[in-house]
Parts: sequence; C-alpha cells; structure tokens
Amino acid sequence: MPFTHLVGIDEVGRGPIAGPLCVGGCALLRERAAEFYPQTHGLRDSKQLTPIGRERWTASLRSFAERGIIRLACSFVSEKSIDERGLSHALRTATNAVLASLALVPERSFIMLDGLLCAPPLYVFQASVIGGDENEPLIAAASIIAKVERDRYMEERAKKYPAYGFEKHKGYGTRAHYRALEAHGPCALHRKSFLRRFMKRA
Repeated sequence: MPFTHLVGIDEVGRGPIAGPLCVGGCALLRERAAEFYPQTHGLRDSKQLTPIGRERWTASLRSFAERGIIRLACSFVSEKSIDERGLSHALRTATNAVLASLALVPERSFIMLDGLLCAPPLYVFQASVIGGDENEPLIAAASIIAKVERDRYMEERAKKYPAYGFEKHKGYGTRAHYRALEAHGPCALHRKSFLRRFMKRA
C-alpha cells in the first residue's frame, strides 16, 4: 500500500529555562509533492533563518496549506508539565498531539522526525533523521512553524512579565535573562526544575 502522506516533525524549546515546549508537524500530500518540493529552495532549520525569514516562510507554508498541499499543526506542553513529568514525557505528549491533529492514516504515512524524537508505535513507518531540520524540507517546515508559534507565545507572555525580557530571548538562558532572575527570582513561566539555585527565592 503506497504512502499518502510524507510527514516532518520537529521540536522547539527543549533547552529554554522558561516557557513551553512546542512540537510542529508538516504533512505533505504525496500526490502533490511536485507542487511543494520545487518551491522549497532556501527552506532550512528555523535557527538558520532571521525572524523576517521565518515569518515569510510561515506565510508560504500557510499558503500551501490553504491549497491542500500540506497540513500544519503545533502542540505546546507547558513549563508546569515539564517540571512535573519531565522533558521526555513532554516531547512524547506534544509529538502524539501533533500527529493526532494532522489526522493521518498511520499505516499510509511515512513519519520523519528530527533527532531523537519518536512517533507512537502505531506509526510503523517512521525514521529519526539526524540533522533533519537542515536536510529535509518537511522537517524544516515543522521547525519553522513551531519556532514562530512559540516565539509569538513568549512575546505575548512578556506583557505580563515585563521584567524578564521574554520578548527578546524567548526564555533561553541568556546573560540578560540570568541577570533578571538574580534581581527578581523566577516567575510562573520559569521551569523550576531547570533553576534549582533560584528556587529558594520563588
């Protein structure tokens, strides 16, 4: 039985000390691959693109989705859940949710996951692709969608917690972020399990 969909999955937000994890997914209708792949020159891992470049690619990807060529999905797992159940559980939960949102037929879908991500066992045809966000356009697309959605979330949350500069560093452990932690202690958005030395001040 031939595959009907080729799917890329990637995560953003594994390493920050604040904010949620986000997993993105991009499912390509295989019969329309010739309309997608020739248009992906320059599509690469979100970290290699500028914010403007990511926004432009997001607009292009949403245009593909509106034409029924691809499906896009994102899933967030909160910092609280990461603290309570761990990062591995968060990655599994978000990956499972993204695949459910894409509404695929498992046995007719080929799932490509960046790095060490895994899909549920019912997706028999899956492969972990080391460096996939650099070499596979569908994984790169998933990376961009996840990055843009998570960045927007952090920019919005920065309005509630202006002392930390979330709109700039998006929760990553920059010098400015650690200086803000020294001055104010952690807020509700911080991953407490990542910040043991600050917890006595929470």
